[in-house]
Amino acid sequence: MLDALGRDIRYLRISVTDRCNLRCRYCMPEKGVEWMDHGSILTYEQIVRLVRLFAALGVEKVRLTGGEPLVRKGLEHLVRAIKEVPGIRRVRITTNGLLLAEQLPGLLAAGLDGVNLSLDTLDRVQYQALTRRDGLEQALEGLNAALAAPGLTVKVNCVPSGENDDQLVPLAALAKDRNLSVRFIELMPIGLGSTLPRRTEAEVLARLEAAFGPALPCSQEEGGGPSRYVTFQGFRGQVGFISAVSHRFCSSCDRVRLTAAGFLKTCLQYDRGVDLKALLEQGADDAALTRAIREAIARKPEGHHFGQAPTGRDEDRNMNQIGG
Repeated sequence: MLDALGRDIRYLRISVTDRCNLRCRYCMPEKGVEWMDHGSILTYEQIVRLVRLFAALGVEKVRLTGGEPLVRKGLEHLVRAIKEVPGIRRVRITTNGLLLAEQLPGLLAAGLDGVNLSLDTLDRVQYQALTRRDGLEQALEGLNAALAAPGLTVKVNCVPSGENDDQLVPLAALAKDRNLSVRFIELMPIGLGSTLPRRTEAEVLARLEAAFGPALPCSQEEGGGPSRYVTFQGFRGQVGFISAVSHRFCSSCDRVRLTAAGFLKTCLQYDRGVDLKALLEQGADDAALTRAIREAIARKPEGHHFGQAPTGRDEDRNMNQIGG
């Protein structure tokens, strides 16, 4: 499915909930969070119906996000249903890991292909300060369970915020003796993230090379999207960088997002797209939904404008509301 600029859209990120069991500083406020009521979010049946339409248009990869996806009951049933959709090659989740060890057996039985675990520090006190919850032990238990699962792709996602500088090297070292990728994702100025300090790819890489020596090139994951991977002497795994701000990759963007409320977002920074849930509730048939999806993707913006003046159509919600 091509947009107006010829970009082939093959990747759909689906937020299944705005709720979370953490309160990460760049994602949501500590208190006063107003959750969407259950009737305002897509049902699993609606999600699967939309995935079928996206798959028929060429989408091959689906990632389930939140909020925290594992706080929504029965996620394994959604994974299984999406895996059964013709054309869908991979289904993965992004999670903070707190509930992962408990739910992983069911997810694996449903056909889950991969886990991205968000982890910004290995220090318990710092973890509690960054997430406003004491959950490091559970997160690491989830990570270890994922690493022990045969055939499961495992990645650790870290957001360098300036508040965890001392943890960048220890986090990267997780890939030294383990078959996983540790990825450093530049903090994007969306919602609360626009008020916090950030570290660029160059700043992070300098710290890692000071600790491990020169970065070495390595093979990139097939269909791995915007990640740029390196490794270091003696490392079993890889270190990756997703640098939307300092290394803009909009020209090759192959993804769109579906929020928990059923709004199709064609670019993270903008509020543009189409309300698919409203169309579902109006009784739209598959042809009408497909047409709405095609029209929205045809209007996918050329790129973000982080660091420049607002346009008046910029996204102002927090990340848990639009899908992390």
